[in-house]
Amino acid sequence: MGSITLEKLATHDNFNEEDYLRANPDVARAVENHSMASGWDHFKQFGAGEGRMLRGGADTLRKAKAAKLARILPYLRNDMPVKRTELFYDFLSSDLRHEFNIVDTDAVSSNGYDGHVMRLIEKHARGLLLDCGAGKRPVYFENVVNFEIVPYDTTDVRGVGEVLPFIDGCFDAVVSIAVLEHVKDPFRCAKEIVRVLKPGGDLICCVPFLQPLHGYPHHYYNMTHQGLRNLFERTMTVDQISVYESVLPIWSLSWMLRSWAEGLEEAVRAEFLDLRVADLLQSGDKYLTRPFVQGLSHEKNLELASACVLFAHKPPSN
Repeated sequence: MGSITLEKLATHDNFNEEDYLRANPDVARAVENHSMASGWDHFKQFGAGEGRMLRGGADTLRKAKAAKLARILPYLRNDMPVKRTELFYDFLSSDLRHEFNIVDTDAVSSNGYDGHVMRLIEKHARGLLLDCGAGKRPVYFENVVNFEIVPYDTTDVRGVGEVLPFIDGCFDAVVSIAVLEHVKDPFRCAKEIVRVLKPGGDLICCVPFLQPLHGYPHHYYNMTHQGLRNLFERTMTVDQISVYESVLPIWSLSWMLRSWAEGLEEAVRAEFLDLRVADLLQSGDKYLTRPFVQGLSHEKNLELASACVLFAHKPPSN
């Protein structure tokens, strides 16, 4: 199983301006608009302390991509318009963009694989695994097809999850990690995932339940474990549904508290941070007039809402 490691920790000894800007698009934009003199300047002031990365291997990646694009060509559908670029097959037509509300985004989703996914990649080292909504991968695997709506440097095929541009039964396994909350029609996307799996193929699918709003660029649906099961149990044998270490409740709790604190003015934030857990265990109505409740913006309330309420009316008939 071949792979290319694209990212490494930036240090004073290995710093490379081009690789630093490639790894950190926010810094590249700051340099472009002259709010930062250079990547090196950013690294000295902020990047070293933040643990920023370098992203290299462009030439090696280009060769690996050429081999993979040739390998997956027989598995692409021939009933959809496609553009072949040097680095990926582009199935994201204007019609699909419109139907599924796809917009260009500067957001970057970039995470490594956990042990469960790594074991699946190793299990199918001689086969092909589809990463449906791969994001920008720090390691490029020769047996993983990176499917995305964004043309990251590791993207192999671009399109939408609701209309996967692959023939039936062509993948030995599929992983979909924190993706289905971002697609407009998760039921249709789940059906497509099952369609492109070989009989006997493996699936790992992770969808958030109690996570705040996070858009790449849109965030439509969170799911309970029952909702996740409901997507697949009619057509797949569900072996188990787990809450393993990287998705334990503590992640949601710390995320929500941190984001809540960040949404408050400094004085109110200090009061909020001084509260004990025991201070927050009463019924919600006991806190409604407190500054740390009243001080959140509309946008922050939408991000952290217990629920959202829709008001609408049906247009009159013609």
